[in-house]
Amino acid sequence: MSEEGGQVTTGRRSSRRWAWRAGVAAVLIAWLVLGSLGGPTVGRLSEVQENDNANFLPKQAESTLVNNESAKFVDSTALPYFVLIERDSGITPDDLAKANAFLAKVPSIELGEGKTIGQYLASPAKTVIPSEDKKALLLTVELDGDRADEVVKEGETVLFAVADQMRTEIKQSLTPSGLQVYVTGPGGVFADFVVAFGGIDGILLGVALIVVFVILLIVYRSPVLPIAVLLTAVFGLALAALVVYPLAKNNVIELNGQSQGILFILVVGAATDYSLLLVSRYKEELHDYESKYDAMRTAWRAAIEPIAASSATVILGLLCLLLSQLGSTKGLGPVGAIGIAGALISSMTFLPAVLLAFGRRIFWPAIPRVDHVHASDQVGGRKLWGRVSGLVGRSPRKVWALSALGLLICGAFLPTFSASGISQEDLFLNKVESVTGQEELAKHFDAGAGTPVQILTPVDLADKVVQTAMKVDGVGTATASVAPGVPPKVVEGKVLVQATLKIAADSADATKVVEHLRTELDTVSPDILVGGTTAINLDVLDASNRDLKVIIPTILAVIFVVLMLLLRSVVAAILLVLCNVLSFGATVGVSAIAFNHIFKFPGADPSIPLYAFVFLVALGIDYSIFLMTRVREESIQQGTRKGILVGLAVTGGVITSAGVVLAATFSALAVLPILFLVQIAFMVAFGVLLDTTVVRSLLVPALSHDIGRKIWWPSKLAKADN
Repeated sequence: MSEEGGQVTTGRRSSRRWAWRAGVAAVLIAWLVLGSLGGPTVGRLSEVQENDNANFLPKQAESTLVNNESAKFVDSTALPYFVLIERDSGITPDDLAKANAFLAKVPSIELGEGKTIGQYLASPAKTVIPSEDKKALLLTVELDGDRADEVVKEGETVLFAVADQMRTEIKQSLTPSGLQVYVTGPGGVFADFVVAFGGIDGILLGVALIVVFVILLIVYRSPVLPIAVLLTAVFGLALAALVVYPLAKNNVIELNGQSQGILFILVVGAATDYSLLLVSRYKEELHDYESKYDAMRTAWRAAIEPIAASSATVILGLLCLLLSQLGSTKGLGPVGAIGIAGALISSMTFLPAVLLAFGRRIFWPAIPRVDHVHASDQVGGRKLWGRVSGLVGRSPRKVWALSALGLLICGAFLPTFSASGISQEDLFLNKVESVTGQEELAKHFDAGAGTPVQILTPVDLADKVVQTAMKVDGVGTATASVAPGVPPKVVEGKVLVQATLKIAADSADATKVVEHLRTELDTVSPDILVGGTTAINLDVLDASNRDLKVIIPTILAVIFVVLMLLLRSVVAAILLVLCNVLSFGATVGVSAIAFNHIFKFPGADPSIPLYAFVFLVALGIDYSIFLMTRVREESIQQGTRKGILVGLAVTGGVITSAGVVLAATFSALAVLPILFLVQIAFMVAFGVLLDTTVVRSLLVPALSHDIGRKIWWPSKLAKADN
């Protein structure tokens, strides 16, 4: 080469380096600006939450129709707080006088910044009601439900402030006299939910990031690289929040406390998984390339296909939730999809820029050098994944048969999984005042008092409806009158009959009573509609069961198509889908054993199976995608069976690390004392570990090895020599 030619080549290389550096700087600056805007938005997501079951039901649901019509008879937006006062030795005249005095004082109780409870009441405070055993008094305070989410002062909504201030005021007034007092009812329960979900913005995200950081320190044995990966997750969440917040604020999508918590976990877990795969491939290429830019170019091109396919699978799976009849489930679809998209974008743009900015030093103290040492050299070696790949190569049929048998045994317990719904009180894993109050309330009054079943009927059938309702086991009282001796209100030829249940209105048993009540009233007239809190819960259960039948097959079809296009194989796609369904069944079976016999949970929300399926199948398939894309790459060069063993050895460590990170991230949901989130945390964490240690490590590679090159049918690779 001439001196002039050498100078031109050197100049081109220098020019490319400057272009790379400029690009890296531009990407980092852009993400810093985005993070400064999105970071505060993450903390504001709780402002646009909606947590009312009634608002999530489809418009055609029977309870929704009744709820809309009942506004003509009573204030259907009223949110009742029950104040229970009890004395074991019996209520005294002085106790009754104090209770009436407190009830009269309620409107003037200050909420802060010059605002009082009276400004937010739906109706004047009602009369104090003594119990039949004369040991308790019940006071009802009805809040205007439409204003419950208004902020009275920083960090406090009307919903929470009313419960908090009433608790403070009544305990100061009455408890020194030996009375027990509780603020409970729907308003008290929702207020306690506010406290329980108060950890989402700070505690949940903090725990998740700390857990991930510790695991990454162990995986990378580097103090700097874990920080880069965590920043990738944080920036991905900031990007997602910038999109979710305005959409939720303008009611384009629904956001509740559960979906917000899941959003945080999804983004952190997915961003970390994608980062692990990219970093692993980048480190691998640094052993072959002197230039960090050439190594990154090769690594990025190799990683983008499986990562993009993985994220597309999860996004499409989540978007299938738009088929749900429940607004809460439907809302999680786009919320989660936006989160996964944010994780994908940050891991494929911000992280590469950080890696290039630091160069090889980011791996300190184990800095990779150009030595042409590859992970593929581990097959059959002494290292863990070399031994695992060797085992699969020696006895593939025995490995997959034993793995499948173990999964089938676990899956045999799937029918014992109970997801027929639970009461609001059972959702709390810690003892809160509203739960204790509801338990005490049931000792002195009908447990359904204050949350009646609402029956909309033609006026000429009102008496027949009352008589029929009273015959249904579990119904305490039924009347069309708002007060004794007062005729019922008639609107457009209809009246509203209100029935009080003997059991807690939000319990699983109560839904059976309402289901029986609907059946009996249908024999009277199909024009009679049953609504109220219990009917809402029943309609939620019915909608959840319908969603399972519609959404699960849709998700499986979508995943199958993505896998078929990615791997250019029908057989491989079928194999991966079946293996992950088997893994899901095993996870549900083990969860049933754990929930029923170890943790002794009272049951599960009806949406739990669907949520678990989406996360376990859509996320669990990621690890098989990561494995099989690398297997296909190696199979082209070395043949199918050799490619399977090399792919397993090469990806074993990074995929297992990714699974551990995702399992640990979802486990962070357990810090919130909400049964739904704890159950999701257990099922996803266990299921992901099962996927990474059994399905992806043993079952899939052993089956693929046993099948051989036909695993790639109908692509040309199925006809190649192996």
